[in-house]
Amino acid sequence: MLTATAALVAVAAGSASATTPGTSAGTAAGGTAAAPSGEAITISVTTNAISGGKNSAEADFFQNYVIPEFQKAEAAKGKNVTLQYQPNGVDDENYKTKQALDLKSGAGADLIGIDGIWYGEFADAGYIKPLDDIVGADTVKAWSGWAQIQPAVQALTSYNGKLYGIPAGTDGRVIYFNKDIFAKAGLPADWQPKSWDEILAAAKTIKEKVSDVIPLQWNAGSSMGEATTMQGVLPLLAGAGGQVFADGKWLGASQALKDVLGFYATVYGSDKLGDPILQQEAQGRDQSFEQFSKGQIAMLAEGDYFWRSVIEPKAGDFPMANRDTVVGWAKIPAMKPGSGIKGQDFVSMSGGGGYVINPNSKHAQEAWDLMTFLAEPDTIKALLNGAARITARDDVNSEVLSKDPFLSFVAKDVLPITAYRPAFAIYPQVSVALQEATDDILTGKSVDDAAKAYQDKVVQLAGADKVATSG
Repeated sequence: MLTATAALVAVAAGSASATTPGTSAGTAAGGTAAAPSGEAITISVTTNAISGGKNSAEADFFQNYVIPEFQKAEAAKGKNVTLQYQPNGVDDENYKTKQALDLKSGAGADLIGIDGIWYGEFADAGYIKPLDDIVGADTVKAWSGWAQIQPAVQALTSYNGKLYGIPAGTDGRVIYFNKDIFAKAGLPADWQPKSWDEILAAAKTIKEKVSDVIPLQWNAGSSMGEATTMQGVLPLLAGAGGQVFADGKWLGASQALKDVLGFYATVYGSDKLGDPILQQEAQGRDQSFEQFSKGQIAMLAEGDYFWRSVIEPKAGDFPMANRDTVVGWAKIPAMKPGSGIKGQDFVSMSGGGGYVINPNSKHAQEAWDLMTFLAEPDTIKALLNGAARITARDDVNSEVLSKDPFLSFVAKDVLPITAYRPAFAIYPQVSVALQEATDDILTGKSVDDAAKAYQDKVVQLAGADKVATSG
């Protein structure tokens, strides 16, 4: 199947090259020489943000802080650099398409913000190159910031073992639980399951002792879209020792996938520990958020934004005035101790994005200066503007999260064990197939039938030689 990006590449191949300030189509990649002292140069940076529109605060941050402060920092090095910010503010797919077209045609900003899930796709297409190839391995290695970014977080902007950028931020997935409900069920306030069986055992205990609540909701079904895959399937898959893409092949009907679907079958089928109808509602995810906030759901697996945004006591979508005392959290355990990917006892999944240097830039060294400037503590804290958010840097997290025990927990205990989605063009379609497999379980199909149907779909998408088929 021809993806939107692949179709775009075909169009771009025949398009005329264009240049923007700071870039030059046809310039050899890897030109790292800095501009001569005092020479006036212009470089540009782009992200999907625009003042007064999408991600307005980010666009304002670039205009009001980054431009003057970066130009000042470059002037201190004897460089006469003008920085331009190129705003966007469109649908993410449209932004992705624009960047792909620009990079293909030799145009685009010198520094480009992209989603972590695009790195592999852009690298395979030849749009971006490893940092070592652009500015030199010694330059990249010498940046002191790497010591503050966990290897697991560096994976966000890596592909095939090579760094293509610096992460701009990330997150993590955990299990949230209601301490009041747990107390009624005789379960501990510091609950930390060590296996899927312990999750299910807690849910069964709640079902027996607290009859008016839903024990466990674990994202499932096509209605919840990528939330089902990212918050639901992929953490479980990692806990079963599987990955959606590994060793050059996409996941088929493996035992790991069947273990995941079996977990769903227990929760929503045989043991009736969750509400399958809720997972199929058009607004089911918001409904689950609301029910958790009202103490009607005991356990819910979600990302850290659920804490800082959805149930935030004052400005949350479904504010919980008692959040800080009632809501507990736990790492997601592997199916059994040691069964997770890399032999892990606990797992998580993360998203996020970062920056890449345009291989066509005439001023790669200055683009690298900007990339590292954006990843320095003072710049990150200026962007946060007092907000408690998880960043890519341990030192910044230690400071800005010091008053938030939950976000500190995610930064310290979850990020080191996290994993990321595969950065390929067909991943979104594979993700839909995973969602549909959970739909099958919700509607009563067997694990084997759901796994086979999923595998058949992925074979159609990727080809049998690119799928680790089973069964």
